Amino acid sequence: MLREPIERLIRDPKEFTDAVHFPDPSAIRIYDETLRDGEQMPGVCYTPAQKLEIATTLADIGVHVMSVGFPAASEGDRSTLQLVMDAKRRGHLGDVEIVVMCRSNRSDIDVTARTLREVGVEPRDVTFFIFTSGSDLHLKYKIGKTLLRYEGRDEREWLELPLSFYRAANIRLQCDAITHARECGVERIEFGAEDGSRGDVAYFVEYFKAGLAAGGTRPAWPDTVGTLTPEATRWYCSRIVAGLPEGLPIVAHLHNDYGLGTINAIVATSCGFKVISVTANGYGERAGNVKLHEFVVALRVLYGIELPGFQYGKLRELARFMERMSGIPLQQHEPIVGSKVFAHESGIHTQAMLIDRRMYEAVPAELVGGATNWVFGKHTGAALVEDTLRRQHRRLAQAGVEPSSELAHRVTDEVKRLREERAASSKSEETIELYESAMRRLSLNENDVVEIALALGAPAKAS
Repeated sequence: MLREPIERLIRDPKEFTDAVHFPDPSAIRIYDETLRDGEQMPGVCYTPAQKLEIATTLADIGVHVMSVGFPAASEGDRSTLQLVMDAKRRGHLGDVEIVVMCRSNRSDIDVTARTLREVGVEPRDVTFFIFTSGSDLHLKYKIGKTLLRYEGRDEREWLELPLSFYRAANIRLQCDAITHARECGVERIEFGAEDGSRGDVAYFVEYFKAGLAAGGTRPAWPDTVGTLTPEATRWYCSRIVAGLPEGLPIVAHLHNDYGLGTINAIVATSCGFKVISVTANGYGERAGNVKLHEFVVALRVLYGIELPGFQYGKLRELARFMERMSGIPLQQHEPIVGSKVFAHESGIHTQAMLIDRRMYEAVPAELVGGATNWVFGKHTGAALVEDTLRRQHRRLAQAGVEPSSELAHRVTDEVKRLREERAASSKSEETIELYESAMRRLSLNENDVVEIALALGAPAKAS
């Protein structure tokens, strides 16, 4: 219906992003942490069988790297690792790189290597992510006593020793763990330190260089508590990239506490970070992680960076799948994948949408597996009702009803009346309470913990 090319009628958002430089799209890696960080969202729990189903679905949509959990800390994660590696061996996960997580100690590494070998998988076939801490707050006050024990120092020195001691000990601890992993046959070693975004950038460059020299292959830098602004992201990431060997793949692991996860991920990528950590539906601790759907679609539509082989058209299907698996629904107006982001009710909008859908839809619905649809209610206009009646003319004709403008206006008035009537008898508050009650029953609270302790710890009765 448009006479002029769309480019003459509206500004393309890429006009303003053409000067932003990114790595070659084929070098960008989507690093999915749904099975690890995503499951750490309070109230979420997956069985190993469910994790395998999620892993298969994520591999199918086109993620490149996948963390499957923390085998040294959980029997469930050990079972998941076995199931996933068996599926990968049978070709069900394609070329997805599998990552397992270990703390910087030999025991974690040994347990994980043993778990792999028990299912006929060599450690060289999996990436080990070996992590420690990075900010001075974490180094001294979270793992300070661990570092003292590692260095053979008396724990009574904890508060008196300077930060420089903890920084140096942390690097030695990390490098020892990396060296041990190498001795166990591990060839791909990702390594990183928590709370990077509140740490000293010069220290992180030193830490990363030492880890690479010890045999690490991929540094990971996290915004553990989501405090980065886009400006801070560029400040940190540009300096980290400049301080490390050119072309090195570096992981950005970002959280979404201020709702800035997606833009920070895009900024990190533009600085040269090639591996971006995400989760399906953005599930994760507190406010979650970078949302897979937001990152890949914004990168493509707003910046013109299309990831080869990624199945954009399956994103909404993935969102519904993850809601069912997790029990955590997304808001209906969630960008890109929300159940109603392509739904329209307002008469002002729908009348324009009947001319061209780009009037009010900037995200291409067909790109992400969606479709424009109409919701009828208080704000519905007669134009949409008339269009609907004309499209349904055969059904109306069977009953002897002829679509007309006058009928459309009468129907519109009745639609508005019915919607307000239903609002008066709404069960929304009751529905929300039922959902929240169901979620509370799934989780355990403090009282449950005490009850378990009473049951397990009660002294045996004398016979």
